This record gives sequence, C-alpha cells and structure tokens, in this order.
Amino acid sequence: MKKRFISICVISTLVLSLCGCKGNVTSNNNKEQPNNKVENNLSDSKDSDENLNDKSSDENKDNKDTESKTSVETTTPPKDNTTSDNNKEETKPSEGSSKTLSSKELNWYFMPRKDEVPPRCIEEGAPMLKKYSAYYLGDTSQKIIYLTFDEGYENGYSAKILDVLKENNVKAAFFVTTPYINSNKELVKRMVREGHLVCNHSTTHPSMASIKDDEKFKKEFSGCEKAFKDLTGKDMPKYFRPPMGKFSELSLKRTKDLGYKTIFWSFAYRDWEPASQPSYELAKKTIMERVHPGAVYLLHAVSKTNTEVLGDVIKDLKSKGYTFKSLDELPSQSQVSNP
Repeated sequence: MKKRFISICVISTLVLSLCGCKGNVTSNNNKEQPNNKVENNLSDSKDSDENLNDKSSDENKDNKDTESKTSVETTTPPKDNTTSDNNKEETKPSEGSSKTLSSKELNWYFMPRKDEVPPRCIEEGAPMLKKYSAYYLGDTSQKIIYLTFDEGYENGYSAKILDVLKENNVKAAFFVTTPYINSNKELVKRMVREGHLVCNHSTTHPSMASIKDDEKFKKEFSGCEKAFKDLTGKDMPKYFRPPMGKFSELSLKRTKDLGYKTIFWSFAYRDWEPASQPSYELAKKTIMERVHPGAVYLLHAVSKTNTEVLGDVIKDLKSKGYTFKSLDELPSQSQVSNP
C-alpha cells in the first residue's frame, strides 16, 4: 500500500514537471512574438520610407516639371543652354513687334551701271525699302537728280560748294552730325538761308545697327535735332542718312518710327579721303558715266576734287536734260520702281 502511494506520488510529480516544461516552452514562444512584431514594424517602416522616397521623388519630379514649364513659358531665355524644344515653345512677341526684327548689321551697296540705267541695290536690303520708307532712288521715270552731301566734319570746302550751288540755282541736302552743327554754325545757317535741306546724320556717327538700346538709338537723332533747332529755330527735316551706310531691319524700323525717311544713294565713289583724292578727269568721267533717272547722288564735302568739278558737272548734266530736285520732292515709296 505504502509502495503504491509512493509510486503514485512519483508519477504525479513527473506529470507536473512535464506540464511545467510545456508551459515554459509556450511562454517562451509567446515572448518571441513581440520580436516578430518589431521585425514586422521595421519592415513596415522600411516600406513606408521607400514609399515616402517614391513620393518625394514624384514631388521633386513634379517640381522640376513645373520649373521647366516656367522656364519654357518665359519670354526671356534662361542664362544656361536651353533645348531646341524649349526654344520652340518660347513665347513669341506679336507680329510686327520690333523684337521680331533682325538686328543683323548690313552694309549698303549697289551695282553701278552705265547707259543711264538705275543700279540694283543690295539684295538683302531691297525688300526693306518700301516697308520702312527707305530710298536710294527717286522718280526713275524722269531725268531727275537728288544731290546730297555728307558733312561729318569741315575741311574748308563747304562755303565754295554753296557758292557753286547758288550760281547754278541747285538745291541740295546736307547730312550733318551734331558736332558739325556746333562747330560750323554760320555755314549751317547759310545752308538753311539759301534753301538747302540740313538733315540728320546722327550725333556720334555710329553704326545704327549696333545700337541695341532704344533710348540710346533715339538720342542719336534727338541730339542732332536739338542742336539744329537751338541754332536755327527750325525743326530739322525728317531725312536720315545712316553713318557709313550700316543698317539693319531693326534700325530701319526704328528710324521710320521716329518719323524719318532713310536716304541711301545710287551714286557714290571714293571721294572721302582728303589725302587720296581722285583726279579732276576721273571724278568728272565717273559722275557723268553713272548718271541715271532718279539718281540720289552722294558726294562728300571734304573732297577738294568734288569742289573743283561740281560746277562743270552740274552744267553738263543739265545739258543732257537732267534737272535737280529737293528730297522734299521725292515720290511716295509706293511710286518708286526699284530695279
């Protein structure tokens, strides 16, 4: 009996021990679950960070797209290089705006002809003449000459030229700079008094095509206008000769906007270098050979040879049936036939 009781107790103890081990295993397993949860949370956090990076990347992409769009839409190109696609999308000024016109500098020239045929002018500039009230020919249907002189500085011959013009009853146009007006006041007043046109040749004699700033461009005109009006009390005639014959489509448009006609020429020759003057014979031969109806003659008043040959040339041209007219008698540009 006693032995059976002891056996029962031993068995009970073993059972209880086994149950305790099982409980500990279960408890330990339960303790590991939070670790799994932490790992899951880290995984979730990593996923969340990846999702945030994706979102941030998308937002950054959106921001770049917005910046790119803003850069494309602006009318002022960015300082860095832009793609051709961006340039295509760039906002353009309205048609007819000065911003759409070329500022490429061109040099006026023409193709001299003989047999009294008007010359052809620079091909690139030809379409601009009618558009911007620019002339190099007058009335080509009649034997008319428009005589003009450029006066950048005085070389002692202008008074004699005025004498010859008066003797032959010819009116001319003198294109003067602001310094010329200020330094030769009596000559300028005489030009006006004797019925000649004193016209604008700029203030500082620059290439007008090289001037990008509107106000600086206008001052080249207004400075000369003011000097003339201060001296004579009269408004300067609205004819402008671009210094050195340099121009662009933009400069012609600006000149027209200021109320001026641009006056180029259909005759000129190498007469502007005082130290390298043509002979009397060569000068007269050249002037007479290249005459044509509607001619705008450009002569430089610094030329000794021009001064000497002028009277004889005027007489010979008149004998050929030519008359001299003022720029005020130019036909409208629509009536001018440019070869």
